[in-house]
Amino acid sequence: MKDASGLSRLPRSLLVLGGTSEIAQATTRRLIARRTRTVWLAGRPSPGLEEAAAHLRTLGVEVRTVPFDALDCASHETVLGKVFAEGRIDMVLLAFGVLGDQAYDERAPLNAVRVAQINYTGAVSAGLVAGQSLQNQGHGSLVVLSSAAGERARRADFIYGSSKAGLDTFAQGLGDALYGTGVHVMVVRPGFVRSRATAGREAEPFTVTPEQVATAVELGLRRRSETVWVPGVLRVVTTVLRHLPRAAFRRLPL
Repeated sequence: MKDASGLSRLPRSLLVLGGTSEIAQATTRRLIARRTRTVWLAGRPSPGLEEAAAHLRTLGVEVRTVPFDALDCASHETVLGKVFAEGRIDMVLLAFGVLGDQAYDERAPLNAVRVAQINYTGAVSAGLVAGQSLQNQGHGSLVVLSSAAGERARRADFIYGSSKAGLDTFAQGLGDALYGTGVHVMVVRPGFVRSRATAGREAEPFTVTPEQVATAVELGLRRRSETVWVPGVLRVVTTVLRHLPRAAFRRLPL
């Protein structure tokens, strides 16, 4: 019988790159409530990573932690290869990233470079390794957390936004490259997410929570979507902003 609800498209096994991310944790909890039974949390070894794993274990699933550093691209093939060698992975969630501090990073170029290296270079490396591994096993989903900030450079966050723009373009291209191989690539573009990472920052229009992003990820997986906006209205808003003349765009309070 055909699965009209798309439940069978949700993963039983999940690898999270960026295991301490609040969006990743919310998404993992939601998938566990539906179908997921095995989780690998990858991230830099820390009490936060162990606490996240311990919490997920209370939900009745098997959880393993994996040391992973987005900046150590030379290690990505070895680290992810060991995970895939343990058994099939139904989904990889690429959720690591940093916001940076725009005002400070403009005056400290090496800080800006670090934002770019984590959000883009590290993601390119990990994304290619994960995509190839999924292709080798013949199935699976790669979900990439991008951002609406990557749609057009804003004065307030163009360093972060440019790194997400690069990531978004890369992920779209990877999805095209893997089309027809059994691997599904889904790009998720949330607006401003209220979380620890944005604590103290003024909320923007269309602010969402990690739980709202998680809900959108689940729905996207069920529908086998290629692009997911959170909230959905951002698709229209960013289309309008993207086509505004530059002189008019500069006058907006962005």
